Amino acid sequence: MTPTATAPSSASASASDAPVASDPSSAPVPVRRLVPLAAQHVLALIAAPVSTVFLTAGTLHLSPGATASLLSAVLVLCGAGALLQSLGRWRIGARLPFVMLPGGAATALFLQIAQEHGAPAATGSVLLAAALLIAVLPLYARIVRLFPPLVMGVTVLLIGVAMIRVAARLVTGPDGTGEPRAVLLAGLTVAATVAALLLLRGVWRQTAILIGMAAGTLLAVVTGLGAFTPAAGSGFSLPALLPYGAPRFDPVAALPLLVFALTTLAEITGQTVLNSETVGRTPDPGRDVPRVARADALVSLVGGLFGTSLMVTSAENIGIVRLTGVRSRFVTAGAGVLLVALGLATPVSRAVAGLPAAVVGGSSLVVYAVIAVMGVEMLRRADLSGTGGGATAAALALAAGLLPLLVPGLYDGFPAVARTVLGSGVVAGTLTAVLLTPLLTRARPGARTAPESTG
Repeated sequence: MTPTATAPSSASASASDAPVASDPSSAPVPVRRLVPLAAQHVLALIAAPVSTVFLTAGTLHLSPGATASLLSAVLVLCGAGALLQSLGRWRIGARLPFVMLPGGAATALFLQIAQEHGAPAATGSVLLAAALLIAVLPLYARIVRLFPPLVMGVTVLLIGVAMIRVAARLVTGPDGTGEPRAVLLAGLTVAATVAALLLLRGVWRQTAILIGMAAGTLLAVVTGLGAFTPAAGSGFSLPALLPYGAPRFDPVAALPLLVFALTTLAEITGQTVLNSETVGRTPDPGRDVPRVARADALVSLVGGLFGTSLMVTSAENIGIVRLTGVRSRFVTAGAGVLLVALGLATPVSRAVAGLPAAVVGGSSLVVYAVIAVMGVEMLRRADLSGTGGGATAAALALAAGLLPLLVPGLYDGFPAVARTVLGSGVVAGTLTAVLLTPLLTRARPGARTAPESTG
């Protein structure tokens, strides 16, 4: 069970950055064991960056070459993030066996901004959000209390719902009327993914999304439902800098990602506590959470320059740590090295860039439906009893967040700033939850307000 992540006191938050004594995660691993263990972590996480890149490429109508470059950038950044979190230097990185991934929820918001304000504004939003995350760390203990499970649940559920709509457009096309063969191909991809989840075990089960994409592509080629068209290129190459042009800094347009950057502090807290307990280290959120957040922000700043959304530290690999019993952070550092090598290997990224859009759409539907379910799970941890105010706060927040998704033109007559705030379901729902939760639950003694991680 995921532990409750409590906000640290101000004294704890200002703890020194001294090395952790007797840290089990620092145990060395022989190279002959480290390489296969590191590869295991890569297999477990590779589906997330691949599906996220293709969702981005399909939504922004990127060419195969640009898609390959973006995938290369994301894999390199995932590797660099894993190295930074695992090895940790200068109070950046917690020295825990963490990996880093492109945030699915952050990608949803990035694409929303890109569609409404243009890709340069989306890039600027990433840079602003990463800078904000660094700036608010001295206030970490206060900010994290604004995002209990109820608020986080509403936010993640709304992000999942919004992203399902975006992913569906990869299948149907921008006009929303898909060809039957594209819908069939997406359905077959989903079926292959479900079959992999049912039939496989261990680390192979964790690659079900990737296996579903491979099976969908094979079916597309064999049946003629789609085409596999890799981008040209070979050898090694560096990702393209500023693929969408110079970033445009618009704080109003960036508001969805700015709000999301603050919410990540709550999830980082839960994941850091969970990871510390898993490897046998005494949790110290006041010391370790700012380190994790600094690494997230630094990698996101670099990622914004290469066309990605916010990069986030993930606890997805903790299941592997528990399964193998190998708690060494040097294993995830090895996974980081492998990811960097994969990202720089042009044939890999350019081959993956040839996947049919309907296949990517089908896989993305699974990924982002899971995000929505994670939001439901977070809400389940909150106090939604009929006698408390939590149920009312959640209901009104969901209503505020779903209205612009169900009635897209609802706020068209409002001023631009109001349209940006109210017209973003994630922002409207999150702000409503942040405002109403303390008001409606204040009279409830012992209310559960500590944020929890989804793991």
